[in-house]
Amino acid sequence: MHLLSFLLTADHTKADECFVSGLENCVKKNDVFRDWARSWARRSIIQTAVRMLRPRRNHSTTPVAPGDPVNCEFARSSEAKGAFGSILGLGDFERFIFVMSILERYSDQDCSVLLDCSRQDVRETRVQALQQVAESYSLPAVGC
Repeated sequence: MHLLSFLLTADHTKADECFVSGLENCVKKNDVFRDWARSWARRSIIQTAVRMLRPRRNHSTTPVAPGDPVNCEFARSSEAKGAFGSILGLGDFERFIFVMSILERYSDQDCSVLLDCSRQDVRETRVQALQQVAESYSLPAVGC
């Protein structure tokens, strides 16, 4: 779940804050059944990350330049470092769409509600994010 926080925020400090806040939200809810706790925690982490970063779609045709290189401490292999680096190289909105729709398997409707955008924005951005990850994954990872 910390990895989910990190992939969404692309920042270790924000990931820690998001992770802890998400878990605190779960602890405060006594009515959460044990079997649902993990799902609840993941959704809470995603909602916290959305509130923290407020990702919005950039309607320009120019891809967003990746931020500062990050240390991929979660990666245990060079392939994982490349994959994490590719995901973390996405802009905030693209990264959220990729993580939520591809890795977490959220529906287009759920993504659009959580990110306050249209389902069309989700579909278009997912395609762009997949293309960017595929292109950058074929290059040597930078910053990982």
